Amino acid sequence: MAMKNGSERLSRRAFLSSAAMVGATAFAGAASAQTVLDNILNAPRRGNWDDQFDARGTRGVEQVTSNVPVLSPETVNNTNFALIDYQNIVRNGGWPFVPETRLQLGATDPAVQSLRQRLMISGDLPMDAGMSLAFDSYVDGAVKRFQARHGLPPDGVMGELTFKALNVPADIRLGQLETNVVRLQTMAGDLGPRHVAVNIPAAAIEAVEGNQVASRHTAVVGKIDRQTPILTSQIHEVILNPTWTAPRSIIEKDIMPLMRQNPNYLTENSIRLFDGQGNEVPPSSVDWNAAQAPNLMFRQDPGAINAMASTKINFHNEHAVYMHDTPQQNLFFNEVRFDSSGCVRVQNVRDLSLWILRDTPGWNRQRMEQVIATRQVNPIAVNNPVPVYFTYITAWATSDRVVQFRDDIYKRDGAPELAMQEG
Repeated sequence: MAMKNGSERLSRRAFLSSAAMVGATAFAGAASAQTVLDNILNAPRRGNWDDQFDARGTRGVEQVTSNVPVLSPETVNNTNFALIDYQNIVRNGGWPFVPETRLQLGATDPAVQSLRQRLMISGDLPMDAGMSLAFDSYVDGAVKRFQARHGLPPDGVMGELTFKALNVPADIRLGQLETNVVRLQTMAGDLGPRHVAVNIPAAAIEAVEGNQVASRHTAVVGKIDRQTPILTSQIHEVILNPTWTAPRSIIEKDIMPLMRQNPNYLTENSIRLFDGQGNEVPPSSVDWNAAQAPNLMFRQDPGAINAMASTKINFHNEHAVYMHDTPQQNLFFNEVRFDSSGCVRVQNVRDLSLWILRDTPGWNRQRMEQVIATRQVNPIAVNNPVPVYFTYITAWATSDRVVQFRDDIYKRDGAPELAMQEG
């Protein structure tokens, strides 16, 4: 058995060594892209062969997805391979700047050549797609693939954030990978057979089981001035039809100004006031123009308009944050999803809750829906608490050598170019 294990280790080393060599050569086309592209541009009588529209250009988005967890040893290895690729890109001069102009499918513009070159070097556009001025289906598919890799809606629309992401210099992207591979390495240990990982910059959640992503959930996380914290804990409770108690920060920054504008705001939103003895206090007895908020508890009753809607997922932490449902489901479709006061809103939260409650007897989707319909508070203790990790990962690579980048929304990567959504 010892000989077998030693053989496996040697095979693994040989594989990694070979993979590293592949990493050094896999982007050879991209690394020497300038020479190749110059040859294409200077080719005589090239004609319009590279203007043809082809459905193959739309296939790139599917290639971006992967069931490999972001927090895994495999992701660390893949990101190390990506470092080699990007070192080669930087060594060979990086990629060109793409002028911000009106570009869309069917357009013809000199800027499309820069866009094609940029997308070829990063591996989003096939090297044989040509260098015409036409924004054809090859370019459309490559833009969509690029957008998917950068956490943007893969719609092919060349908006402000797409241009910003395109024009981050290659050496800055290399530095971002170097910063994040260190973060990934610190989280590459045993995280538990089942765990939940919240990646704050990606505004995304992974439910992981058996080293595979069981489900992914779009999230809404903290604003720049109300940041979601990095933490490690265990999910010990799911509450159906929770009440919501407003934290002091929200009372001061949000509720007080709203009450000055609309004295009926609390009543309209089913928020009641209680003093330290549990007695209900009428809103009309409070001076809403006072410099300080009243020393009262602001509690919202369960219901459809409750800030946590149907569900709250609890885990002990010093920041008093949690995951929850929301009545504002439209927020999950926003391009920018940094809109909370620090807690994490979860799309399809009932699916995640059922996954968390898998080992808690008596809970299925039908019973959950029945309980939610009662509008009565129902706390559920999780039989086997599930580890949860709030992380800050802005760059990583998946098993198919696709490199993912996200906005450095909280400015922790050390380069101002990476905080693209400032303001």
